[in-house]
Amino acid sequence: MTSRAKSKPRREPINQSSGTRHFARTSGTARFAYNWALAEWQRQYEAWKADNSLPKPSQAALRRQLNAIKRERFPWMLEVTKCAPQMAIIQLGQAFQNFFAGRAKYPKFRKKGVHDRFTLTNDQFSVEGCRIRIPNLGWVRMRESLRFAGKIMSATISRVADRWFVSIVVDTEDPPKRRPENEPRDKSHVPGEYQGAVGVDLGVSALATLSTAEVIPGPKPHKALLSRLRRLSRSLSRKQKGSRNRQKAKAKLARLHARIAHIRLDALHKLTTALARRFHTIGIEDLSVRGMLANRHLARSIADMGFFEFRRQLEYKAAMRGGQVAVADRFYASSKTCSACGEKLYDLPLSVREWTCPSCGVVHDRDVNAAVNLKNMAVSSLVAACGEEGDGSGRKTGVKPASMKQEVSSGLAQQSLFV
Repeated sequence: MTSRAKSKPRREPINQSSGTRHFARTSGTARFAYNWALAEWQRQYEAWKADNSLPKPSQAALRRQLNAIKRERFPWMLEVTKCAPQMAIIQLGQAFQNFFAGRAKYPKFRKKGVHDRFTLTNDQFSVEGCRIRIPNLGWVRMRESLRFAGKIMSATISRVADRWFVSIVVDTEDPPKRRPENEPRDKSHVPGEYQGAVGVDLGVSALATLSTAEVIPGPKPHKALLSRLRRLSRSLSRKQKGSRNRQKAKAKLARLHARIAHIRLDALHKLTTALARRFHTIGIEDLSVRGMLANRHLARSIADMGFFEFRRQLEYKAAMRGGQVAVADRFYASSKTCSACGEKLYDLPLSVREWTCPSCGVVHDRDVNAAVNLKNMAVSSLVAACGEEGDGSGRKTGVKPASMKQEVSSGLAQQSLFV
């Protein structure tokens, strides 16, 4: 099983000028190689369609082709590590594999300022304490040391706003151990009494409502900083293109966008970690985020919550702690079904936050009732998955259990740091 953990502390402002220039030059080389390979892939594919005797494009062939011509046509590539262009073409091959498998869209050309990153293999860098050795640059200080013990596999250096991160992948035990061996084992993940299962209903007014009637408000960082965002955007639009003032204004706007994203991620990480620690089985809905964003009245609020990221984090954290996430079908009427008797309403507008069941007379809070139904669905799905008879009520659910193996397996831990 693959486990990933991320941490993004602040950058140490050491050797900032030369290090930043080198990172920008190397990421630019990787971006150029990716775009060159994508254009060449498209050209070779069109040629293959016209004449099937020609070979189909592949990332291995494109890497050999680039190695043969870069000394003559692109001599500036020799100023940075060879991994930057080579790994970029390998990533293009992976992008096409995902496209052909239906997991992603057709690869697009990378844009400067948006896709500033490059990847290093484990033979191209080394880590010692709070510093990392970058090819053609030397030692660069990091904000914290590597927390996971194991074999270092790769590192990706990327830019967020005006700061650079290094994301290190380590082959380690599963789950990755982050505590010293002399410290007692963390038992905070063990469910307390009557806390074996929970239902989570995501919303716009509140980020999440639990079946325990707990309401977790969302930070809504985009809404809170919207006026400042608009002000900086107007300031950027007034600056002359190519001027230093425009670069400064662009950096300020990028930092604000990064701050909004970090506030959102921080809230989601805290919530998903708490849920994975407290509960073994968690029931959620399979929300169609793309369809929800089509509502122009709620699109901004929905995007500000980060529903997809919530599910992604919850699934891998529950699996790391031995729990599981049960996902209800997106057409399951969790809000309109009475959690006490099972009576289903056919009309319940979004404006109605409380309703009374016409069958049993129980008064329901809309969100709490939905969370209770999701909890019941999760428990029922767990019983059915174990081979026992359960009340599935004809609902399609997906249960993602953790591995039941007791032996230590090999996994991947990923840590991101400022450099």
